[in-house]
Amino acid sequence: MATDIDFERQLEGCVQSIARMVRIDSSQQPALPGKPFGEGAAEALQTFLQLAESFGFATRNYDNYIGEVIFGRGEPFAVLCHLDVVPAGGGWTHPPFGGEIEGGKIYGRGTTDDKGPAVICLYCLKALKEAGFAPKRTVKLIVGCNEESGWECIAHYNECAEMPKDGFTPDADFPVIYAEKGLLHVRFDYPLQSAPFAALTAGERANMVCDFARAEGAAFDAERAARYGVCEEGASVAAHGVSAHASTPEAGVNALEKLLRYFAAENEGVARAVSDLFDDRAHLRDLRDETGPLTLSPDLAVYENGVLSVTADIRYPATMRLADILAKLDTLGTAYTPLHEQAPLFNDKKSKLISTLQRVYEEETGAPCEPIAIGGGTYARALQNGAAFGPEFPGEPSTIHQKDEYISLENVRRLLRIYGAAIRALTE
Repeated sequence: MATDIDFERQLEGCVQSIARMVRIDSSQQPALPGKPFGEGAAEALQTFLQLAESFGFATRNYDNYIGEVIFGRGEPFAVLCHLDVVPAGGGWTHPPFGGEIEGGKIYGRGTTDDKGPAVICLYCLKALKEAGFAPKRTVKLIVGCNEESGWECIAHYNECAEMPKDGFTPDADFPVIYAEKGLLHVRFDYPLQSAPFAALTAGERANMVCDFARAEGAAFDAERAARYGVCEEGASVAAHGVSAHASTPEAGVNALEKLLRYFAAENEGVARAVSDLFDDRAHLRDLRDETGPLTLSPDLAVYENGVLSVTADIRYPATMRLADILAKLDTLGTAYTPLHEQAPLFNDKKSKLISTLQRVYEEETGAPCEPIAIGGGTYARALQNGAAFGPEFPGEPSTIHQKDEYISLENVRRLLRIYGAAIRALTE
């Protein structure tokens, strides 16, 4: 499809720019004057826009919430990316913000989710521009700084500018995603009588499978600890797990589950939390449709003022309503508070956007495919007609939200061709 434009010529520069962006810790930090998500997120946005300007593109920075790179004229078309990242977490063998290139891979938080794809799309625009391609639509490469922590960046963009009606986001899986499950974050509160610990903390983000949990001021029972996979660390009882994206909790190992099961035998309130959230007393996980089953991942916890509070990430089937999920939660009889919700996304598989992206993927990879549904929530929901499109290929291991996140140099090369061809096909 794009044989007359050599997108792969951009490979070396693209790889170095990805590594440069990864060296900026853009996980959300406390707000500073003029920097709503902290120093790192603002630096990442400014660095990205300066790179685009060096290629001759017009850019806009909307108050360090979100920015855009502009190419072409006509009805706007969005390529939505984000430059913020989840916290690094532990267990890395490469510096999470080192941008190291080793063994044919670039390592670091954000290489795949989503700095790498954002930079790749920018270099695709560069290749198109240098080849003299004149899009019949205005391509807006929009880069947000708060996708992982609440989407305030998108809300700010909608206040300052007009969001394009259609587009894609390179922030999920190939071949092309026609539907995304609904997303709901809920805090459950469990008052504890005679709590078996003085303090408890677990997890880093609601959308990351909890990989570490700790209870202080608790008795340690070696036999029970061996049964549930916990350990003694100083004066604490701790549990270690494996982080993963909360939309695929089966890909991780939840440390909070280990710790709460350890204490459930000696405390009724903890036992109830285990029954509700891990044993699925309300049978939430039985809910399913063509987009898959509901997933429930309890990923954050804190014990204070006599109450154990657990925040769970729920991804519910795309054809279901939020009211149906809340009705199920009501049957538990447990106090809960909805914290964040995003409605499902459901597209016609035969729409122009989905069918074009499917065709591009098939032509550039030689692999026949069908559109898929996912549990992840992407920026595609910010558009009237949006789709997630890569960057992860079928059958390859995923490291997003995990230690040693990476993108291979071969995939950077492949993505330059695929995203370049997609932008061209949808704007020519």
